[in-house]
Amino acid sequence: MRTLWLLFTFILVTSCNNDPQEHSKLISLVPPNTSVIVKTTSIEGLKNALKNNSLLLQFSDAKSIQHLDSKLRFLDHLKPSKEVLITFGKHYTDSVQVAVITKYHADLFNLDSVPNHSVETFTTDGNSLTKTTIDNAVIYSIIKDSIFFASNDRALTEAAFQQKESNAALAELYQTAGNGKSLSILINTKAKSFKPNFFFDQNLNSIQLTNYILLDAELTQDQLKFDGITTAKDSLKSLINVFKNTLPQENQLPKICPPDVDGFLSFSFQDFKTFNENLSTYRAKGSLLDTAIFESVLEAGVIYKNEQQAVFLNSINASTMSDFFGAQNTIETYRDIPIYGFDEPDLFSKVFSPLISYKSAANYVRIEDFFVFSNDLELLKDIISNYQNNTTLFTSAAFEEIMTNLSDESSMFVYANANNLKTIINSNFNIENTIKPDDFTASAIQFVYETDFAHVHAIIQRNKKKSTSNSVYEDLNVTLDADLLTNPQFVNNHTNSQMEVVVQDINNNLYLISKDGKVQWKKQLGSRILGRIEQIDSYKNGRLQLAFATQNRVYVLDRSGKDVGGFPLKFRDQITQPLAVFDYDKNRDYRLLVTQGKSVLMYDKRGKTVSGFNYKKADNTINTQPQHFRIGKKDYIVFVQGNELEILNRVGKTRVNVKNNISFSDSGIYLYDNTFTTTTAKGDLIQIDENGKMSSNNLNLGEKHSISSTSKTLVTLSDNILHIKTNKVELDFGDYTPPKIFYSNDKIYISVTDLQAKKIYLFDSLGKLIDNFPVYGNSTIDLDNIDKEKSPEFVTKGDKNSIIIYQMN
Repeated sequence: MRTLWLLFTFILVTSCNNDPQEHSKLISLVPPNTSVIVKTTSIEGLKNALKNNSLLLQFSDAKSIQHLDSKLRFLDHLKPSKEVLITFGKHYTDSVQVAVITKYHADLFNLDSVPNHSVETFTTDGNSLTKTTIDNAVIYSIIKDSIFFASNDRALTEAAFQQKESNAALAELYQTAGNGKSLSILINTKAKSFKPNFFFDQNLNSIQLTNYILLDAELTQDQLKFDGITTAKDSLKSLINVFKNTLPQENQLPKICPPDVDGFLSFSFQDFKTFNENLSTYRAKGSLLDTAIFESVLEAGVIYKNEQQAVFLNSINASTMSDFFGAQNTIETYRDIPIYGFDEPDLFSKVFSPLISYKSAANYVRIEDFFVFSNDLELLKDIISNYQNNTTLFTSAAFEEIMTNLSDESSMFVYANANNLKTIINSNFNIENTIKPDDFTASAIQFVYETDFAHVHAIIQRNKKKSTSNSVYEDLNVTLDADLLTNPQFVNNHTNSQMEVVVQDINNNLYLISKDGKVQWKKQLGSRILGRIEQIDSYKNGRLQLAFATQNRVYVLDRSGKDVGGFPLKFRDQITQPLAVFDYDKNRDYRLLVTQGKSVLMYDKRGKTVSGFNYKKADNTINTQPQHFRIGKKDYIVFVQGNELEILNRVGKTRVNVKNNISFSDSGIYLYDNTFTTTTAKGDLIQIDENGKMSSNNLNLGEKHSISSTSKTLVTLSDNILHIKTNKVELDFGDYTPPKIFYSNDKIYISVTDLQAKKIYLFDSLGKLIDNFPVYGNSTIDLDNIDKEKSPEFVTKGDKNSIIIYQMN
């Protein structure tokens, strides 16, 4: 849990439930001295997102984080069924107070299996107060009106249900939190103990920006993305209100910035008179300024680069402004652009204070409708050359990428490269080990003012280097809470036509992980999943469910990880083969086949027994997962029992009588060249046609062999010899997984993994190794086009507790 605090402190740098009565009840219990409120729908998802974010992870060793970790550790044992509020504030002794508020249920805080814990109960003001100690960490809790309130502070807990009035502004803002969002953060920026720095300019940071900020957050491995609103009704005290009664304009400043600037501040307005009147609150009393010349300005700002600054103006009447600034004192001409001297270098710090504090604007250039002022001639020349070469920040790939998540128009826009981001982070709090946000080359926060509030959008993003053609690179590496039990596989996300990853750990937790590395949910199962997870559309509405079997259960889970309908089905006897899912006519009337030793049971998609399936018990144990094949208009259900191959029709009666006794290998059954194809334990290829006639072919396979097949492609692996159709590939000696065949973008791929050397090999249908393989991996792979772009991706085990997604180009 140590990384849970990372996000809450990091918000300083950048910045469900539909029942309103429940929202109101939870928020009404927030302690009055709270500085930060975190709302989450999944503690597990939040922990994994924080643990895997490449920037937040750098904070984990900070002493302040480790200290707070002890106060949050009890969250590891909390199993909420609905949203949770986690609040942070400071006691008058300056100690951190943490509180947790959520709906109570019987298994919410179950410590039966937790060692080194004790529980004491007291009565206080008619309430039952529980003191829980876990590894010397103490938490106090009260349950009342079906609400669970817990804190590290006893007095805070005892006072929780005695509050008569809640913070109305806080409660009103809280109602705007995104329903269903996994994480929302509400910050009281008025709190003296929790005042965030958003700007490069420390003079500007000293001004109160706003009162409250509410942000809905999306965390992935390489990105922190926030969207929300901010409110400040005390118009005389909060800087955000200088944009009151103005409309935000398109931020043009990036179009004149060199691509390697450290950062910039841009602010815009459609009516300078109104903006100037609002801003006058921050000027010294009695100061008189002639600001008429600025009435054509729509945007102003500051560019920061290498300890130097430049003031920027964007005018709709550049000619008139040019006359005012004067063109008599030409310092020099650079690329046909005159550089002029300017005799009021502190003008902008007077007119636009506190947004601009730069007082050394001694020179300027005009470039079309833009005016740029600085005392640094090299910076002005750099701006000219990049503008003329069309190599500005606006055209850079990193800036273009972050702008896909931001608005073109904003009242205030703050941009930072990696160096500037580092400076802003360090200005907020002391970190023992300096972070290195080197790959975070473009980050931004913007405020878009509307009536009495402003929208807030922020993004801190790791910008990956563009890959070259025919390359293979690690796109994502996600660490989970325990070692992996199953191999990761892709499943379809019906909400966006992309793909996600499912995998199970050794504690039998099943994870659903987005393509961006975000843990959507984690669900505890009773035992290991058998085979692959299938997907079905039970309701024929395009919404997919996960279907699979464990040792004694058959599950069908919806997209949120909840059980569907009458599932799970519970069985007394052990399930011995993976769940087989058949859709005979592709009409989504699914059949679920459950194998138990010698028996096969068939259920429909509602979990009801299919009475028309009348297969009698096999003579021997069924050794393979039942398969469904169609040849022409006939359906075949095929599996191995003992030394016999069973070939049934839909109702479980024998369709093809195979009289031969066969010593089967473990390779499974395939439909190849319209024959039922497998191998013997000695390595002979066996093919059986629709009439039950068997042919045998000696392929010189050793006893340790495996095969895989599509209707036209047969792949065999014997020791270190791989055959793809008639093409022979000699591999290094190793411990290889069975070959797998994939079809993506009209191309066939064949993969094997050497578990001993931890190398993944990928070949085309002619047996040629794909460029830049082998790559690191610790299991078989699953390959598909997960984001609907041109190139496929594949997923594999990394370390014992991690998955890796690779991108192919």
